Amino acid sequence: MLRSFRLANHKSIHQEQELLFLPVYDHDRPVQPVTAIYGANASGKSNLLDGLAFMEEAVRSSYARWEPNSGIPRKPFRLDPAARDEPSHFVVDLELDGVRYTYGFAVDDHVVREEWLYSYPERKRRVIFERTGGDIKFGSTVSARRGKAGILEELTRPNALFLSVASQANFAELVPIYEWFTQMLIPCETAQRIKIANLMDRIGARSAPRYENIVDLLKFADVGISDVAIIDVEKPTGPTKELRFIHSACDDLFELGDESAGTQTWLAMATMALLVMGIGGTLVVDEIDSSLHPRLTARLMALFQDKTTNPNQAQLVCTTHDTTLLSPILGEQVLNRDQVWFTEKNQAGETNLYPLSDFRPRKGEKIERRYLGGSYGAVPRIVPEDLMAAMRGRPHGAA
Repeated sequence: MLRSFRLANHKSIHQEQELLFLPVYDHDRPVQPVTAIYGANASGKSNLLDGLAFMEEAVRSSYARWEPNSGIPRKPFRLDPAARDEPSHFVVDLELDGVRYTYGFAVDDHVVREEWLYSYPERKRRVIFERTGGDIKFGSTVSARRGKAGILEELTRPNALFLSVASQANFAELVPIYEWFTQMLIPCETAQRIKIANLMDRIGARSAPRYENIVDLLKFADVGISDVAIIDVEKPTGPTKELRFIHSACDDLFELGDESAGTQTWLAMATMALLVMGIGGTLVVDEIDSSLHPRLTARLMALFQDKTTNPNQAQLVCTTHDTTLLSPILGEQVLNRDQVWFTEKNQAGETNLYPLSDFRPRKGEKIERRYLGGSYGAVPRIVPEDLMAAMRGRPHGAA
């Protein structure tokens, strides 16, 4: 489970910002099952999730795919020239199999400056490893494998994470952290990126939703699809299987590209939600409301909120502009007061992240109305007269 994520000097995020997933009001859960981030366009919502994606990519690929002497493909804050010389920081706080871990690293354009992993058995910090530049120090728990650790230290390039290197050698103390990044942290593809092959892989994978589940999801969404067919297709690379969609009023088989953007988006997110809830992972979605009706978005979140459909404590982390989720939909509260966060840029163009709970909202407060009214910030600063003046100043028909 993801307890918190911190980052600094990444895109519009200059000073360190922290996204916490610990409940403020309901302490029956160890972490929030749903976290939604609101803010004006270009306020940094997507950059926050992009920072988590960069961290995942670094863990997964820095050793195997980043070329030696090629530096580190980070994206520091650009509005302050001094930020180019400052490191970028990324840190996660996790709970895995009842044990808390903190893993993080600091990188510049060329090398990994720092990297560390701590565990907290019995609430006491235990060092697994600490890295400063090319020097890696190991805690007492890895002393029995110090020879192996030393070999891995020599194999670790300046632009590669030690976690990425050690995972290739099945270093036992590091495996749970690596597997969380590579198996439990799951970004959801947008409708534009989802492929039939991805769905077929999910259907064939262990614990993945079967096509019966997909049919039920599509029927629930009321998108006109009555069934799903799996057909054999011959491709230049060899035979493969693909999904086709059946509409009750037509005998033709439809490809995914024939379906609406909303159908594709729902299929991608709902299928991934079932997969993530099956393994207790963390699903990350940018613009969850894109092409979806608010009722569908609300129902998707409800799956994560309900302990009967989400017994493995999976998490959904998303950005959205859908303010209806801040109010009861059909009499049900979609997002709790401590599941809402905001992003806002200051005058220097830096993203600030803060929770709704900082405003101490009362239970039953009209959160949607107060947010749109600017009570919490994180809304566009729009002056209607300026827009009208700008439009009047253009020649008729100007682009």
